[in-house]
Amino acid sequence: MKNIIENKLRSIDRVSFHVPGHKHGRIYKNYGLSNILDLDTTEIPGTDNLHSPEGIIRESQIRAANFFGADNTFFLVNGTTSGNLSALMATLNPGEKVLVPRNCHKSVVSGMIMGGIEPVYIMPQIYRGISMGIDLHTLENKLKEDRQIKAILITNPNYYGICVDIQKISKIAHTYGKILIVDEAHGSHLTLSEELPMDALSAGADIVCQSTHKTLMSFTQSSMVHVKGNRVDIERLRFMLSMNQSTSPSYLLMNSLDTTVAILIEDGKKLIENLIRNLEEFYKKLENINIDYFSKKKLSTYNVYDYDLTRIVIDMTKYGINGRLLEKILYEKYNIQMEMSDTNHIVGVATIGNIKDDFEKLYEALEEIKNIYGRQEIIEEKSINYNIMPKVVLNPRQAVYSKKKNIDFHNSIGYISAEYIIPYPPGIPILCPGEEISEDIINHITLLKENNINLTGMKDTSLKFIQVIEK
Repeated sequence: MKNIIENKLRSIDRVSFHVPGHKHGRIYKNYGLSNILDLDTTEIPGTDNLHSPEGIIRESQIRAANFFGADNTFFLVNGTTSGNLSALMATLNPGEKVLVPRNCHKSVVSGMIMGGIEPVYIMPQIYRGISMGIDLHTLENKLKEDRQIKAILITNPNYYGICVDIQKISKIAHTYGKILIVDEAHGSHLTLSEELPMDALSAGADIVCQSTHKTLMSFTQSSMVHVKGNRVDIERLRFMLSMNQSTSPSYLLMNSLDTTVAILIEDGKKLIENLIRNLEEFYKKLENINIDYFSKKKLSTYNVYDYDLTRIVIDMTKYGINGRLLEKILYEKYNIQMEMSDTNHIVGVATIGNIKDDFEKLYEALEEIKNIYGRQEIIEEKSINYNIMPKVVLNPRQAVYSKKKNIDFHNSIGYISAEYIIPYPPGIPILCPGEEISEDIINHITLLKENNINLTGMKDTSLKFIQVIEK
């Protein structure tokens, strides 16, 4: 039988430094859990109901809450996107304001659109095109200036493993009577070790959304929402979750969440300790051959409070090897797949599914690449200012539902954008729906294109035209 997708996926045999965290099912095989097809069922007697759990799903969610330190935990079968949507819509009413760093995930803006929520943006510090930390004085001043802000939503860690001081942000939020939502999509593993940055629940967050499939080992699209304290209306959250998730939830996904918790309870501490020791040895070897990588010490001057060492960020530009080329060589010559690359760096996701041999192969490949391809010439830095904050004229929901038209991009000054323009990296929107287009923004976007920075979010990727709100 010719199964196109299965045949292709089963033919992949690469070292994985990308999500999902189970690394091609390796961790499930280690526990003898590879046969799962008989678990694909539906709501029948004895299998419970995700949207009104009274049996095994309720029991499993309670166990997860106890492990992660939550008062209530909810399983997600539509990814952390559904958690972010529901968290926003459960804590804010239409027309209310949320304070959010500009580098938030697209799902956060989608939540604003669906909930009619008003954004108040703050800009993180930028280093070499990457979002770093946020200034806490700026955050607190925004709360003082605008008393209508009801909640704060922080992404922590970010895609590069960079962490802000969630504990201080929590204290600031609660001092001013605000709800703290944390998009912890890349931090579900943090609770496993005190050697890692503090997890958001321990730091005092009210509601936390985690991509359990990214940095732990549940199946892709399975995540969790955790709630602690009494600031979040649990019944309203249940309603929003039922609205933003499938009415036919996958038992394969839910079982993978339950299995993840079971493995973590039994062996989580041992597994994370092995991972940390392997990483420490790997980083020492990189130092010995003078290859740069992200660390807390290196990033401490950029409002970075902590750094998650399980996120491998490597820079070989001083040898004339940029991030795009490095990722390509690792993939094509060494059979190693990283999570992503940008102009300067490669980014890898290391999890408890990785083994010592994975790190040895990556190290050996990097050493050989340095010796073969390194030219001892520094790549010229692209001096681009990403700190642009457009004027918000309409909230995202109003913009999405307004009448639109296409106009010449260079003649769009004074118009209101109806779409996103997002350079990646750092993933911070230059424009969001509802924001005014200025001459500075046009010049800035033109500079980005001239420097071959990837731009996403637009219908016309050549940017001859831009979609705007009709005047």
